[in-house]
Amino acid sequence: MEKTSRLHLFEGYGVELEYMITDQSSLDVRPIADVLLRNAEGEVEGEMDQGLTAWSNELVSHVIELKSNGPTGDLVALRDKFVLDVRAINRQLATSGAMLMSSAAHPWMNPAKETRLWEHESQEIYQAYDRIFSCRGHGWSNLQSTHINLPFYDDEEFARLHTAIRFMMPMIPALTAASPVLDRKFTGYMDKRLYYYEKNQSKIPVLTGKVIPEKLFSKYAYQKHVYDRIAAAIKPFDTDNILKPVWLNSRGAMARFDRGAIEIRIIDIQECVSADLAIVALVTGLVKLLVKEKLVRFDVQETFETEDLYDVFKGCVKSGSAALIEDPAYFSAWGYDQPVTGRQFWADAIQKVGQALPEYMKPWMETLKQLNAQGTLAERIVATLNGDFSDERLKETYSKLAQCLHQDQLFIP
Repeated sequence: MEKTSRLHLFEGYGVELEYMITDQSSLDVRPIADVLLRNAEGEVEGEMDQGLTAWSNELVSHVIELKSNGPTGDLVALRDKFVLDVRAINRQLATSGAMLMSSAAHPWMNPAKETRLWEHESQEIYQAYDRIFSCRGHGWSNLQSTHINLPFYDDEEFARLHTAIRFMMPMIPALTAASPVLDRKFTGYMDKRLYYYEKNQSKIPVLTGKVIPEKLFSKYAYQKHVYDRIAAAIKPFDTDNILKPVWLNSRGAMARFDRGAIEIRIIDIQECVSADLAIVALVTGLVKLLVKEKLVRFDVQETFETEDLYDVFKGCVKSGSAALIEDPAYFSAWGYDQPVTGRQFWADAIQKVGQALPEYMKPWMETLKQLNAQGTLAERIVATLNGDFSDERLKETYSKLAQCLHQDQLFIP
């Protein structure tokens, strides 16, 4: 979400979608994002204005990001534009024998051999990351996600929004896990992307923390406990002073005071734009009800320590919608009197948010009910493969995901 005049809570939404570029025939990754980012003079730019949306580069050259061109209040219009963007990109890529593929991780990419860092504008930033962290691994170069940016105006709004987001964050992978296969085998995790997300920068633990952010309620507190600590920790490694703390902060929800927004980063990209935007609508709707204390009182939300929320999060990362939420304090805060599965939690959340925000949720309800009935995309991928991780079976399954993306259809086994 680009810097603009400050918005109040839920006055707009910034959405970012990352997709991998693959060969149409082999489905191997193709590091050719730069062909999509050339201006009229043939020069490569880091971002191309597309009206309501923009296209931009990422760390690696086989990934392209589609994003809202600043905050918007109309998620339906944004969905429709993203669908058009996907098809326009596929037309361009087709001239090079390539296409976009969905899901949060490529099932057989070899990052050690196939990683190609972005080589154009801002490349010195990516080179610095690579020098410090070595970006030729799954957690850096083989992952695609959806980011949601939600605005806040001042410290009071920040405290409400940050508290609500961190309280509900542990449940997100139970809805959105989409990275079960790496290196041609089941990883044992429905959301292996988030497994790596936590460990990417483990040599400097303060950058990511426990993914679930700390209890912080003001700009001053966040600066002191997050950004100042990051600045001190990175100094010995970044001797050229290239990397800014605001870039390095990798909590699963990051406060961007320069933009007046909190960015949620732990959502795996789904099979198609309609699935992604339906999830954006549901997650933001749930956060809105929490901020308004419609489901859980603020004083209850703020009591939860990061470590406790992290334990719930870990279970959802591993098991997706099958995760059993057994922490009595957590499930009772949501109004349950016994442990609840991730799938049941989200079935109830869809109903509650739909009833509380009927007009806002109306365009998304049918898609969300289908997604919940079928399980996470990771579970649907695993069910489709049914234990067969042969090249032929993987290629057949992920070809269908690419088709789902282009046609904007759900992936139903």
